Amino acid sequence: MDQKNPYESPLTFRLHRAEYLVGFAISIVLILVHFDEIRWIPFIVLFAVIDLVGYIPGAIAFRRSPDGRISKVYYVLYNTMHSLITLTALVGLWLWLIGPEWALLAIPFHVFGDRGVFGNFLKPFGRPFEPVPNAAYDRIVAVLRARSAGTSRVPAPEEPAPVGSVGAAR
Repeated sequence: MDQKNPYESPLTFRLHRAEYLVGFAISIVLILVHFDEIRWIPFIVLFAVIDLVGYIPGAIAFRRSPDGRISKVYYVLYNTMHSLITLTALVGLWLWLIGPEWALLAIPFHVFGDRGVFGNFLKPFGRPFEPVPNAAYDRIVAVLRARSAGTSRVPAPEEPAPVGSVGAAR
């Protein structure tokens, strides 16, 4: 919401996603306009490698974990492979070694789709790898909604979940 409170309200989250939806839509238009010029094998590889390295290993580990805790390595892999910084470096390297080509549209198509369509952003270490409801966040949103509605009635605070539990604010 701001530099001192780096969380998003439901509205700002939707607006944040909408910005990526614009990029996603532009990538779709460019893919359609240049459909016959795209080398599809590199496109598919560029699209898939982001999740093959960055998401699938962590998703498997998370589903196999009895308590939802997994190594931070999976978070680093996800965040590295879904980072616009990393992917810009990859595109730069591709441009230098191979040259410009429309197959590179796979990268914005993937990342902007993840963020705009699915709401998947970088993963913080203190949260479960896969999204789960967070009671502390729900309480914050309730307080913000009450304040924006002009009511003084704010929901009573609940006992926080134990630190380390899957749904706990960490």
